[in-house]
Formats: sequence, structure tokens, C-alpha cells
Amino acid sequence: MTSPTTIETVPERRIALYEAEFAADPHTAYTRMRAEFGPFVPVDLVPGVPATLVIGYAQARRILNDPLRFPADPRVWQQSVPESCPVRPMMEHRPNALRSSGPAHTRYRSANSSAINAIDQHELRTLVEQVSDTTIAEFRDAEGADLLTQYAWPIAFRVLSALLGCPDEMGRRIADGMAKIFEGVDAESGNQILSQAVADLVDLRHRQPGNDITSRLLAHDAALDDVEMAHQLVTLYGAGIEPLTNLISNTVLKVLTDDQFSGDLHAGGASVREALDTVLYTDPPLANYCISYPPHPVDVDGFLLPAHQPVVISMAACNNDPALGDQRTASNRAHLSWSTGPHACPARPHAYLIAETAITHLLDALPEMDLATAPEELVRRPGPFHRALAALPVLFPASASV
Repeated sequence: MTSPTTIETVPERRIALYEAEFAADPHTAYTRMRAEFGPFVPVDLVPGVPATLVIGYAQARRILNDPLRFPADPRVWQQSVPESCPVRPMMEHRPNALRSSGPAHTRYRSANSSAINAIDQHELRTLVEQVSDTTIAEFRDAEGADLLTQYAWPIAFRVLSALLGCPDEMGRRIADGMAKIFEGVDAESGNQILSQAVADLVDLRHRQPGNDITSRLLAHDAALDDVEMAHQLVTLYGAGIEPLTNLISNTVLKVLTDDQFSGDLHAGGASVREALDTVLYTDPPLANYCISYPPHPVDVDGFLLPAHQPVVISMAACNNDPALGDQRTASNRAHLSWSTGPHACPARPHAYLIAETAITHLLDALPEMDLATAPEELVRRPGPFHRALAALPVLFPASASV
């Protein structure tokens, strides 16, 4: 370990997180990063956008729990980043809890937590069961499906839209804009589509309040204005659709490709919740995020993190840090996939419930399904933040569709 009295400067060479090679095998990349750079890795999120990727578990926890030195406000950073930059919509300032610090963060966080915590867990489970049944029925007679686009994504989209009180037409526009932003392809256009759609949703719930998250946010004591409301919804959709889709599909893939795990699950020796925790520990759907922007250079373990340059936490690498030793077990749920500290995910139990219910329904409905291709032929979508399949094709026997 570097002596605390020795300050390292960032090397010239940077690792590109946006290339298909990294998306195909990030864990090998993390191992190489660790050997060459230690817990702090100089990376490019896209060409010309440098950042520091934190791959040490202990260092990540200290950063995530130190909002004074590592605030989440990117406004100084984004002054030097053009609006056309493909990762800017995922990183730029928005008046919401994710991109605020201090009293503003407290205000936004309070409103969001109150609106989310009012969700009835029993009603949510019933909703997911109904959506799962309807979604499976749409492809059950086909003897095959792409579970990413035909199951995981529709589940996340339909459930979240119901929770937010969002009609299908607006929800489709929101999902389209969010997909462009996560993909980093035509992200500026995606941001515009998303902004207009959530503004329309806010207007609708002003006129027609209901028992939904949007209406509860509007009624909260924080007195959010329409601009703030729109940005709360952007955050909720961003956290709800893409990561949840990837969590469901990555967990189903784990069940289908790990013979021992699959056998234990069907024999009752393991639970879907354990499968989810295994994926969250080893291959989380949001692999690199939890971004902060130190306003001053910060020395962490002898490494000088530059001012106003993004510090990105690699949940995937940190969870699998060899320094954890025997602590690296999925069952203890000490992973960072929900983040930790003041910006930890406020919807953790709801996300667990949605994913667990959706996967359980799928396995019960199609117990004999199998991959339609070799696991090594599956393609991962490139991008610096997510761990996402391009497709998850499966086959199931005709008897399962009766």
C-alpha cells in the first residue's frame, strides 16, 4: 500500500470503459486494473471524459460516507462538458436527491422517501404477480422468447408506470428517452424526450391526483415545483427501469447457466432471494456509478483525487475486492450494489420484491426453459455504467405452453 505521505498523481494512460471489450469481460479488466493501479484507476467514461474509478471496497465505503469531501453536485464539472456528450445526461446536475448535497439533498430525499415508503408491500406483490402473469401469457405459446425485451423490461416498465400513476403512452416515451440515455447513443435527444414526457406526467397528476408516487410527491410538504417534480421522476425512472430490467435478466441467466445453483433452487435448497443477492454481489446491474465530484483535491490512501473530476464507484469491482477475503459472501448482503451512506437507494425493499416475484413467477410458469444459445454467445451492451445483456433468448417445450 502506498504510504500516506506519498501522493500519487494520475498517470497518462487511461482505461476505456466504453468499449465492447470491457463490456464483454469486465471482471478480467478489474483484475488487471487492480494489479496495475491499485484501488484508484484512471479511466475514460467516453472519449475525452476522464474520471477515477474506485475499485477498492474500503476506499469506496469511505468515499460514499463522506459527502462533505465527496459531494454529488456536478455543476462545476459539467461547465467543461458539451451537452452532446453521451454520458452527460447520466451525470449532469438535476434538482433531485441524486445530484444534490446538504439541505437540498435532505429536502429531496425526504419527499422521495415519503412517497416511496407509502407503497403497500402486499399490494405491490399482487401488482407484480398480475403483471407477470399477463406478460408471460403474451409469449407462452411461442415456445421461445427473448426474456430481456419480452419479460424483464416489460415487468419493470409496467410496474413502475403503475406505481408512478403514468399512462402507457407517456410511459413509453419516458422509457424510450431513458434507454437512449443509458445506452449513450443519441443521449441528448433521449434527454429531451424524457424531459417532455415527465413534464406531461406532472401536469396530468396536478389535474388528476391519485394514489401514486407522483401525486404523493406533489402533495409533500417539500412543496416541489414543476421543474423539481420532473427531475424527481427522471431519477425514479432511471433507477427503476434499466437497473431492474438488468437485475431480473442477469439473475435469470445465473439460474439458467449455473447447474449447481439451478439444481439447488429447484430442489428447494436455495431461494430466488439468494440468487438475487449472488448477482448483486458478483455482477450487479449498475456496475459503475455512485458518482461524486470533489470540490478540492482529496488525498485518499496516498492517491490524489483531482478537484471537479468525477469519482466513480465500481460496485462490481468493490464487491469482489480480494482484500475482503472471507467476507466476500453474498449471504451477508454487505455488497455496495444499493450504494451506502446518504445516497443509498431508498427503494431497496421494493426492488427486491419486484425482482423476486417476477423471477419466481417465471420459473414456476416455465420450469423447463433453457437458453436458446450458448452462454458465451450472449452479447453485453457496451457502456461505462451498466452490466446489461443485449438479449436473453430462451426456449421451452410445447407442453409448458398449454
